[in-house]
Amino acid sequence: MPDRRRACIYARFSTDLQSDRSIDDQVALCRAYAAREGLTVVTTYSDRARTSASLIGRDGLQDLMADARAGKFDVLVVEAFDRLSRDQEDLAGIHKRLDFLRIPILAVNDGRADAIQIGVHGLLGQIWMDGHKKKVRRGMAGVIRGGRHAGGRAYGYRPLPGQPGELEIVEAEAEVIRRIFAAYAVGTSARAIAAELNGEGVPPPRGPRWNASTLIGNHARGHGLLRNELYKGIQVWNRITMVRDPDTGRRVSRTNPESEWQRSPAPHLRIVEDALYDRVQLSKADRAQSGARGRALTRPLRPFSGLLRCGCCGAGMSISNRRGTAILIRCSRSVESGTCANRRQVRLDRIEAAVFARLREELEHPAYLREYLRVYHGERQRLASAARRDKAQLGRAATKARAAFDRAHKLYIDGVTDGPAAEANIRRLLDEARAAEIALAQAEAEVPVVELHPAALARYIDALADLAPSLAAPTPPAQEAVAILRELISAVVVTPEESHVDVVMHGYMAMLLGRDRLDCRGLMVAEEGFEPPTHGL
Repeated sequence: MPDRRRACIYARFSTDLQSDRSIDDQVALCRAYAAREGLTVVTTYSDRARTSASLIGRDGLQDLMADARAGKFDVLVVEAFDRLSRDQEDLAGIHKRLDFLRIPILAVNDGRADAIQIGVHGLLGQIWMDGHKKKVRRGMAGVIRGGRHAGGRAYGYRPLPGQPGELEIVEAEAEVIRRIFAAYAVGTSARAIAAELNGEGVPPPRGPRWNASTLIGNHARGHGLLRNELYKGIQVWNRITMVRDPDTGRRVSRTNPESEWQRSPAPHLRIVEDALYDRVQLSKADRAQSGARGRALTRPLRPFSGLLRCGCCGAGMSISNRRGTAILIRCSRSVESGTCANRRQVRLDRIEAAVFARLREELEHPAYLREYLRVYHGERQRLASAARRDKAQLGRAATKARAAFDRAHKLYIDGVTDGPAAEANIRRLLDEARAAEIALAQAEAEVPVVELHPAALARYIDALADLAPSLAAPTPPAQEAVAILRELISAVVVTPEESHVDVVMHGYMAMLLGRDRLDCRGLMVAEEGFEPPTHGL
């Protein structure tokens, strides 16, 4: 008879289709087992509708492990090991941690856990999960072959009550779909269609508004209203595979090759005629090719691409037009969905010039130069200190390299070796000897101290004067500088006023020095004083 010890019980069921009585039944079974083993149950833990494929999101199990570390119980009782996990890694990890805390795991159906039990049950659990997934997918494939819907909401349809997998057409939404296809087929852009639908207050499939992306979708995944083959009476399944991220526990989708997609006819769900559907696909392909050719001719991304924000709605701003060398930008939301009142176009080059001017004001602070010199000097000192620590090793390496060269050279002089191979070997040994001697000399040299000279600040400011044209150049150094600059700026907010445009820059200039090194504003925000009101921006 074992000693009377404190025990806890853990119970779990997998899906919300199961009854809460499953938890009660598991707990009752474990209590009876604990009584037979002479254990005192002090607490119970449970997770309802939580998969065994991951530990993330299982609050009951997380509380159990925390209380185990706090020493609140001595034994864990479960119905079976798969209640803890069917994943090999997770089950082994739970056992490893509880074993370290000297807390045994007792399973009503499987006995006391040991390395063999955990290994075998972890493997069997993993095999069961993999097989279960395959069976589910096989069942869904059968549903598609039978002409039924395998799941997922599609705009224009609703499920028939009491008939799983059966859909019917929602005529009001079907009319919207036919209208969208007809408009796109005659050349209306997806943005214009979305704006018109938003203006009329037509409810979108999801979210607060229609967008061009709602219609165009994603070609690789086959998503998008204009790509949905269900509208011409063909069901498509197996476009994606869902996998679980082991670090986050979240299910993520992976696109399957189109050769693995499964199609089945569903003529009763047809909303758009084949001729109209095919005409839209051809039009969409032509526009995509034209867009690709246009993108191939455009300049590289601007320094603030993706950072520009509309001050009226917070959406991004994108290039809308070009007038000679002038580039005009406009609120993307006003273009995509027509739901932002800011329809004004502003000069991107003037915004960039204003931002660069403000950056120069910030970077003219002497503390930045002092910090640069401090870091430079510190790095030189660190490298020199490391070299001095390795001085003896460098000396031995230089002596060895020089001796190897001398031996090879003597053999060549004495006629023992000759030919191109011997000459190449001598040259290589000479280069190695010289490199080793240079490294030794550098280790023995004193590190010069770099002082903050007034002329250095003047040169620094002169370099800032060329900041804008330097960063606009499509050269590798400029691209690297732009990448650093984008880390210092979080957003550039553009707000049109009646007579000018306000530009507000948000960023973290103190990141250059570290938050504790400079007594100045870490958040760089320019309000109306950012620059004088500029007409025509």
